[in-house]
Amino acid sequence: MTPKPVHTPVLLEDALEYLNVRPGGVYVDATLGLAGHSSAIARKLGKAGKLICFDRDPEAMAKAKARMDEVAAELGDQMPTVVYVPRAFSEAAQEIKPGTIDGLLADFGVSSLQLDEAYRGFSFRSDGPLDMRMDTRSGETAEQVVNQENENELADLIYEFGEERRSRKIARAIVRARPISTTAELARVISVAAPSMKGDKIHPATRTFQAIRIRVNNELGEIQSLLKSAGSLLKKNGRLVLISFHSLEDRLVKDAFKEAKDAKVFEVLTKKPVIADDEEQRRNPRSRSAKMRAAQKL
Repeated sequence: MTPKPVHTPVLLEDALEYLNVRPGGVYVDATLGLAGHSSAIARKLGKAGKLICFDRDPEAMAKAKARMDEVAAELGDQMPTVVYVPRAFSEAAQEIKPGTIDGLLADFGVSSLQLDEAYRGFSFRSDGPLDMRMDTRSGETAEQVVNQENENELADLIYEFGEERRSRKIARAIVRARPISTTAELARVISVAAPSMKGDKIHPATRTFQAIRIRVNNELGEIQSLLKSAGSLLKKNGRLVLISFHSLEDRLVKDAFKEAKDAKVFEVLTKKPVIADDEEQRRNPRSRSAKMRAAQKL
């Protein structure tokens, strides 16, 4: 039998340390994913604890529940109460009363499930339909963005969300090649228009795919909404632990933490972002780009 793949959450031990999980506390995993972080939090909470899990991806939620059922079978009567919320984490304030949680963790990276399944359309590593929606139940697809935006709009979003310097050249090539319906087609068009340059360590389509994915899922807007509401949800001394995977995300977190520190709302616990050590990067290459920042409510 093929062994069951093991999901490896990034910066797990560091996240647990900064989250300061206490038995009997109330914690939020704002990005449940495949329950890597949540399963570890549950083991520390005990039967009096409560864990609230958000994820807008229905497929990820179903798989995470199955994993958490395994944890419950393992822990027996020491399993904390787990509440599943099938919504975006930007809506946390609509689900949680102010001043009621001891900590909130969010891992803003795309989940392994989304990247590894070709039919979700997140990755150019294997061919699939251009979808990229985290919530497959609604919203604009990547195919619609690629084929319906005008050239200037495409160039602007590739530059802004992908930090791609050759955005205008790529946008022009995309418009000329339309209609484009698969990840492989899009990757080919980008690679021809803007081939890898000497010293490049990433595929030439990486930044453009990131940009389209951010646009489709309003990822930066979601993070901004969470940053605005998280402080009000935490109890005094509650912890906020956020893991970013690219500079746009990290900049939002860094700026929000500085503003909250200046307003004497939070104490920033990480003077510099926490990154994975060499051993974790070898075990889990995805962790190489992860940056974690943590703060405590005053």
